[in-house]
Amino acid sequence: MEEIIAHEEENKMAMFTHIGAMVGSFFPPFNIVIPLLVWLNKKNESEFIDYHGKEVLNFQISMTIWYAIAGALCFVLIGFAILPILWIVSVVCSIMGGIKAKDGGNYHYPLTIRLL
Repeated sequence: MEEIIAHEEENKMAMFTHIGAMVGSFFPPFNIVIPLLVWLNKKNESEFIDYHGKEVLNFQISMTIWYAIAGALCFVLIGFAILPILWIVSVVCSIMGGIKAKDGGNYHYPLTIRLL
């Protein structure tokens, strides 16, 4: 019974990294800070949390880069169309990642530059 509880706690913490990033996307730079704090505190306790923490951080750092590029493209007006699309992708993917983590699965984000 304890093993099941341990897995549930790992799943919840991994889910929190995804959902924390999503909530943080409303208040940058918390989209990176929240999952970073969870990952740094729990990465040595669980490979599952380590995996999800790295996935979330890689995705959020990548999204920050894509936001900067889209912001620069606002000078030629196309950036104004790209920015909301990026934000929607970020929120939807974070929700999908959180659901996968809660169910004990792995989630691989699109548009991600592997840094960690």
